[in-house]
Amino acid sequence: MLIRPLGRPGDLGWVVQAHGELYAAELGWDTSFEALVAKIVGDYAADHDTAREGAWIAELDGRRVGCVFCVREDDTTAKLRVLLVHPDARGHGAGNELVSTCVEFARNAGYDRMVLWTVDGLASARKIYEAHGFELAEETPQHSFGHDVVGQLWARELRASGSRTA
Repeated sequence: MLIRPLGRPGDLGWVVQAHGELYAAELGWDTSFEALVAKIVGDYAADHDTAREGAWIAELDGRRVGCVFCVREDDTTAKLRVLLVHPDARGHGAGNELVSTCVEFARNAGYDRMVLWTVDGLASARKIYEAHGFELAEETPQHSFGHDVVGQLWARELRASGSRTA
């Protein structure tokens, strides 16, 4: 398993395509989810601060099998976005490595806090988030991606209480 910075030709398109195909196949989500991922990826590609925002690709045997982005929510809060691990790579630690890379980057970039949004029912992702210190902060029933879902906001502190140093 290799975790590398996003940036090779095809990486951006792969992130969008993999999300669209995987979430349609596994959860029956419609193309509005793929469109959301395309917007997130497009916004990142068009304008991101390399010192405070990053994205990574997981590779297994030279194939893209996962991704995660760290983007700025505000001056003190980073947001983990578009975590995905392809079924071919599940059980190899890709999700754990991607989240570790993202959290460490956010901490080193000077953020105090990290948040993420997901939906209820993604048990493997929830285990990874909990293992990395994220706690469920809010749940909101909504209709998204062609389904009734429960949106979840997860959060974690990146710095010790009262400390402004790494």
